This record gives sequence, structure tokens and C-alpha cells, in this order.
Amino acid sequence: MNHGRKIIHVDMDAFYASVEQRDRPELRGKPVIVGGDPRSRGVVAACSYEARRFGIHSAMACATAYRLCPDALFIKPRFDAYQSVSLQIRKIFQEYTDILEPLSLDEAFLDVTENKKKVPYATPIAQEIRKKIRRETGGLTASAGVSFNKFLAKVASDVNKPDGITVIPPCQADAFIEQLPVRKFFGVGKVTEEKMIALGIKTGGDLKNYSKNELIRLFGKAGTYYHDIAHGLDDRPVEPDRIRKSIGKETTLKEDVDDIQLILQILFELAEKVADLAKKNGRMGHTVTLKIKYFDFQSITRSTTLTDPVTDAGHIMQHVRKLLDNTEAGKKKIRLLGVSISNFEDLTSSGRLTQMPLPLVCKEEIF
Repeated sequence: MNHGRKIIHVDMDAFYASVEQRDRPELRGKPVIVGGDPRSRGVVAACSYEARRFGIHSAMACATAYRLCPDALFIKPRFDAYQSVSLQIRKIFQEYTDILEPLSLDEAFLDVTENKKKVPYATPIAQEIRKKIRRETGGLTASAGVSFNKFLAKVASDVNKPDGITVIPPCQADAFIEQLPVRKFFGVGKVTEEKMIALGIKTGGDLKNYSKNELIRLFGKAGTYYHDIAHGLDDRPVEPDRIRKSIGKETTLKEDVDDIQLILQILFELAEKVADLAKKNGRMGHTVTLKIKYFDFQSITRSTTLTDPVTDAGHIMQHVRKLLDNTEAGKKKIRLLGVSISNFEDLTSSGRLTQMPLPLVCKEEIF
């Protein structure tokens, strides 16, 4: 295990909602939900901490959020505004290190083991970054986690939200993991959590009592991951050139649909958006994937991998139509449709295509 790394995970607090409250003072102190119309099938993209007190969270149906808090203020997303702030934040990060791995508009990993400021410790860098973000973005706050690997840094950033920092030096890692509820382990979803609790596994400490072979027997390949994380083992580097694995678009329909012509029209619109994104990113994909969620919430995907990469919406749609034939579309009503491409080739500046390859310290104030 590499204890020599110093990694920071910075995560903006209720990012979209906070930007809206910053730009519209009348929203401050109120339950704000960024997402779709509560009368539609939209979902919550983000919500303010005032809204979270009612049990509202991201990815919740807006209709459910409305039932929990009828007084909530529903705001349509302004992604241009969020992107602009995200670029501001990125520039701040780059003052300290180029070993930067953005995970989304509002969070990133930074490896500051060797940094531009020549500061030997990560904690003061994290504090300085948080102060700069607040000052340069008009009061937006960020939380940070500091540790020697990505798993611990990411978990730590969530401990003292909002506007907080948590530092986990190597000598405190075991104690921290042992008391960590299994639901806080990334990769442990609701179903896995229920299975673990049924086995008496409620914390990282309980998880450590199982051998790797036992966890593999119980959870398959994921068992190796659970074993390693329970022991604080995570050697993944911060990847500044993190490759986007797929480009896709999906839409939740206002009404369940079984009309094939309407389904094809929606899919073509999605294919156009995917092709446009791929062009902007200089990518061509060998794999086309169709995603469907039926009215009963059953989700399926159908994929095809091609010798030549797809180049435009028409080309994508040609294969999506064939994939659609291998579904129950037209017989069973659909509530969600999605199209994506993956298995990329990278378009070089010449226009030719090339295949893309898929010291121990114990005081947190000096880590």
C-alpha cells in the first residue's frame, strides 16, 4: 500500500442548487430543487440543504420530492452556468497540480504529493483551495477529503459536509474504515447492503472479518474489491487523462409509449445528440448501445460492436433500429430510451484514426 501519496478529493456543496441561490438571492435559505417539473417524470438533479431536510435527494422523482415538500422551489437546470463555475474551480486546482482527475462538474481528485507550491503537506493545500473557491466564485463552498488513497479521500470529503474538511492520515485509516457503515463503501448498493447486513456485516470492521475467498464466494468478483477496501488497499493513481468510456443520451418519456414510429423518432433525436457530442470530443465509437426501461421499470440494454466506427446520427440509427428489433418495443410500453456509443477511436489532428487503449505521519495537521 502506497502511504506516500497525498490525495485530495474536492466536492462542491449542493453545487447546482448553490449556484442558483448565489445568482438569485430570493432563493437563499429556501428549499430549492434543480430538476424537472414536479408534474412530469423528471428527476432531481440537485437540491439545496434546506430541501434535503425533507428527505429529498438527487435522482429522486420530482413528483416524490414535491410530495415531501410542496413548498419547494423547482428550478430548471442552467448547465452553461454550472460549466462556467466548474472551469473557474478547475483553474484553481491547476494552480497547485496538473495531476488532476475531474469526476464531474463539481468534484475532482488532486494528487498533491509533488505540487507546484512546493508545500510538503496536503491539508493546508486543501484548506487554501477551499478558501479560494469561496472567494473567487462569490461564496460557493466546497468540502474536501485528504488521505493517501482515492477511496479514503472521497469518503472523507462527505464526512463534514457542507463546507468542511476531513483528514485521514495513514495511522488513522484502519480505525476510520472499521467504524464506516457498509453503505458508505462505493460499489455497495441497496441490494448488496441488505445482503451484507443479513450476514451481520454492518461496518468495515465486520467486513474485515471475512477472508478474500469468502467474500468472492458470497459476492463474486466484487468480493476482491470489498476485501481490499476494507483493508484500506487502493493503489489507483489520480488519472489526469481519464478516458471517457462512453458518450450517451437518454430521456424519460412523459407517457409510456408503444408506438414504434414515435419510438424511432425519439431514438433518432437521441442519436443526433450523441453524434454531436462525439464530434465535439473528437471520438468515433465501434460499439452502439440501446437502453430501454419498460413501464414496469425493467431495464435492458442491447449492443453491437462494429468493425468500422460509427460516424454520424444516421449511421448510429442504422444499428439502433436493428437492436430495437431484439426487444419488446411495440408490445410492451416504454418509459425511458437511451442511445450511447463506446469502444472509441480517437480522431487525431491529422484526421487519421488511432485505436485508443482501453513517510508515515500520525498528526492530521501535518499530513
